[in-house]
Amino acid sequence: MIKKLKSAVVWLAGVTLLTQVAVAALPFPWLDDDNQMPTLAPMLDQSKPAVVNIATRSEVRIQDNPLLNDPFFRRFFNLPQQQQPRTRQAQSLGSGVIVNAKEGLVLTNNHVIQRADEITVSLHDGRTFQAEVVGSDPATDVAVIRIPPENLTALPLADSDRLRVGDFVVAIGNPFGLGQTVTSGIVSALGRSGLGLEGYENFIQTDASINPGNSGGALVNLRGELVGINTAIFSPNQSGNVGIGFAIPSNLVKQITDQLLEYGEVRRAYLGVQMQDITPELAQAFGIEANRGGAVVTNVIKDSAAEKAGLKVGDVVTAVDGVSLLNADNLRNTIGLLMVGQTIQLDIIRDGKAKTLTAKVTEVQSRKIQTGDVHPKLRGATFGDIEESSPAYGRVQGIMLYSVERGSPAWVAGLRSYDIVTSVNRQPVTNLEQFKLLVSNQSELLLNIVRDNQAMFLLLR
Repeated sequence: MIKKLKSAVVWLAGVTLLTQVAVAALPFPWLDDDNQMPTLAPMLDQSKPAVVNIATRSEVRIQDNPLLNDPFFRRFFNLPQQQQPRTRQAQSLGSGVIVNAKEGLVLTNNHVIQRADEITVSLHDGRTFQAEVVGSDPATDVAVIRIPPENLTALPLADSDRLRVGDFVVAIGNPFGLGQTVTSGIVSALGRSGLGLEGYENFIQTDASINPGNSGGALVNLRGELVGINTAIFSPNQSGNVGIGFAIPSNLVKQITDQLLEYGEVRRAYLGVQMQDITPELAQAFGIEANRGGAVVTNVIKDSAAEKAGLKVGDVVTAVDGVSLLNADNLRNTIGLLMVGQTIQLDIIRDGKAKTLTAKVTEVQSRKIQTGDVHPKLRGATFGDIEESSPAYGRVQGIMLYSVERGSPAWVAGLRSYDIVTSVNRQPVTNLEQFKLLVSNQSELLLNIVRDNQAMFLLLR
């Protein structure tokens, strides 16, 4: 099972032999002055102060039995019509990396701070600060938070494109809430995607020990430069670390961070095609090699970058900027990680002949509405169609709540950012226009929502 390193609970009972042992025989470049033994200590002395522990607190609404939201059921059993929603306090732990000491900017994972009511950052020297969210991007699981810039240490960013399989790396984080912990390993693979963790994936794989609570922590090279943000592990049968961890490359993190700081959101590139994988049968039909990777174009959106570039239905896209594609998901992932306005070369096969097209990708145009005018209980919420960048795209039918103002009626009712509304008053929701019709002129709203892969009901009255 591949899973995000969601949260770490401070649980020490039954923990045995958790000491992390560095492999002393590896040819690390530093020697201890006294014993002339290989050591990473000098590099870590510079790097560890830039890695922080993150604790979040949030109020979680307890899901009631759906029958309790049925007015007929409540009248039949003489239950009070007005009922205060039941809530509980949830806490989680993660990690973060200071990347700008002057501005107090800290990088972490979106899933570490998502829906948190309070974020506390603890520094290596024992100081603690309350943090505010600058911006986040669920599609790549990157978030930027800010703390007071008081005598901070930042990690420099490395060029992750220069990483090679076999390079030594060190993971620094807060596994299981034990406190700052350092583990070492190598880069096991590059460009991992198709794991189903994020909307867009381009992971570094490492065997440096990573565990729950390491989310948002640093993956550094032997120069003490940040090469990635630790995000997920492969853990069969929930057995913990087995030597397969994943980190978001620093170049991708920088690209996302720059957009969050400039725009407050990520402006994602858009080509304007619908695609499907090449199967052996399709390969034969299109006259290409049976084992050739790529994606066949099934639809070209009018006035899109793809149409302007000359792409046609039936074209097989085999490479982007000279990098071969495996399948349709690989093409979508590649385009989604580009900068808006970037010009790319598309290698295609049309009617059995190879061609090269040039396309200038544009920005995704998504429909979003603020729903305060539609229903007073939804004031403060912004809804929209589920974008292709969302992991829920194509898997959940409904509309997405993209933002909700803290303290607004929608917030008080229990709605949170990235909730997906799948039905209103037991009527399925498929698009924004239908949603507006279903909620208008209704005194009560019974919303079925999906949150963190779990379904629940919310009654707004």
